Amino acid sequence: MSQSRRNFIKQSALASTAFGAFAISGTKSSGKIIGANERINVAVCGIKGRGGSHMGSLGRVKNVTISHLVDPDSRFFESRTKFVSSKFKNKPDCIQDVRKALENKEIDVISVATPNHWHSLMSIWACQAGKDVYVEKPLSHNVYEGRKLVEAAEKYGRIVQHGTQNRSSQNWANKAKEIAEGKHGKLEVSLGTCHKRRGSIGFKEAKTPPTELDFDIWTGPAQKEKYHENLVHYNWHWFWAYGNGDIGNQGVHQMDIARWMIPGAMWPKSVVSIGGRFGYKDQGETANTQVAIFDYGESLLVFDVRGLSGKTNMGVSNKQYFDKDAKAGKKKVLKLKGVKSPIADRGPGDNFANFITAVRSRKTTDMNAHVLEGHVSSGLGHIANISYRLGEKQGFSKKNKSFSACKHASEYLERMQEHLKDNGVKLDETDYIVGRHLKFDGKTESFVGDDEANAMLSRSYRKPFVVPEKV
Repeated sequence: MSQSRRNFIKQSALASTAFGAFAISGTKSSGKIIGANERINVAVCGIKGRGGSHMGSLGRVKNVTISHLVDPDSRFFESRTKFVSSKFKNKPDCIQDVRKALENKEIDVISVATPNHWHSLMSIWACQAGKDVYVEKPLSHNVYEGRKLVEAAEKYGRIVQHGTQNRSSQNWANKAKEIAEGKHGKLEVSLGTCHKRRGSIGFKEAKTPPTELDFDIWTGPAQKEKYHENLVHYNWHWFWAYGNGDIGNQGVHQMDIARWMIPGAMWPKSVVSIGGRFGYKDQGETANTQVAIFDYGESLLVFDVRGLSGKTNMGVSNKQYFDKDAKAGKKKVLKLKGVKSPIADRGPGDNFANFITAVRSRKTTDMNAHVLEGHVSSGLGHIANISYRLGEKQGFSKKNKSFSACKHASEYLERMQEHLKDNGVKLDETDYIVGRHLKFDGKTESFVGDDEANAMLSRSYRKPFVVPEKV
């Protein structure tokens, strides 16, 4: 455990012991101590997609009630109300504006399954309002607001669990322990993969939002733009104002595992990322094919995103070790695939049940997917995307010195090229983006000597949906 996380847990535990007896300065409501048999009321925010899993998973935990459903699109209220009523025999109240839910003192927990650009702000507001939070991955839309959520959880003594469910898998925890104990040798490369098929989203024209949708609330912290149907309700993932591409979507799960397997790893010394949006032309902005290299000194974290068709290694988390006993040029490779996820076993490894345990105990040490761990694993995707967005276009036929200087980077560039060729991409006619090599200071959570990159660690927030400097 890192010193920063150790201090955080200690301070949070101290804050939580007084919570309920005294209001913490600055809170909008003081929260309360919830006994082992008391009912916990949960407001699920964002109810179309992943929110359904939040309802089903939290609702089945003993003495937990899905009391409220929150979404700016009221078209889903009827069907989701029926789902909760049929499953759990209660009728939740439905709200379009999360601020009304946060004012309700009967709500104990906010469960956040909204688009990414709302994750941190909604969670910070919930901490300020005395609510505990389960927040989906990625914990943040950018590094700055992720840090502010960590600070808010600490200041208000709130339980904030991140939706990286593999943190609640005992099998993954065992693997991390084995590696940390050196049972496989010294780790050279920790590989994470996100291979999900993502087809073209086409082009959608601007139009008037549906009357049932409060598009101003949906837009929230982002700058206002014209509504089009590639934003609501899923394809926002592929637009920078709202999402983070697949490295910051599905990839956060595998990124978190890959970092977890590097003993003591938090922030890297540097990052560089390459890729592009290949195979079709559409309205999307983020990369559908991407490789990122994070330098942790003795170990590298390599992350590989593939959105086109072909052989998939989805979820593979290879670990390559220095092997002093191997012949020259040969390395020991440990493939970690097929480890049961907490979703499959639904037992003690259930991340939602673990969250409720911590809500009742008020102990941050009871959480498996700690807010600080979520901040860093989500942040890795953010800094990789900054490297990518500051990169330059280059033809595949031209050798890139800065990237090919790293033997592992060259290896994964070649793999990416083979994947693209398998999908009919003519490399001699295609450019890709070679990201800027960025040095990173983990203590300040900023880039070294690059003002342009540092400006991208945050965003311009739209009032009144502003992540504050002081939470």
